[in-house]
Amino acid sequence: INVIINEQHKGLLYKDEVYDDSIRTGDRMRGYIKTIRPDNKIDVSIEKIGYERIEPNAEKILDELRASRGFLRLNDNSHPEDIKTVLQMSKKTFKKAIGALYKDKLIEIKEDGIYLIKE
Repeated sequence: INVIINEQHKGLLYKDEVYDDSIRTGDRMRGYIKTIRPDNKIDVSIEKIGYERIEPNAEKILDELRASRGFLRLNDNSHPEDIKTVLQMSKKTFKKAIGALYKDKLIEIKEDGIYLIKE
């Protein structure tokens, strides 16, 4: 998807990084520069880059767990499409987020899914 950065630079947002159909031509939104390639093309993401994106995604998983009575039938072995369908995030982002939640002792990861530990 071609994008314009700060009304003056061309960028590229890859379709596999867009997790819903709500983006339309002309929409203005916050984006993040992933890389500037040797040919000066700019790769863009609509998610924060690196560890900055973990916290909001961890919170999103916690919200979904709370709404689902403390259980999600997803874990680090789940198919990427299942994760994308339920949480609108990539498997890589999901794994980083549940890793952070597990480290903070907020969730338990089992073979059948993830469980919210009582708060």
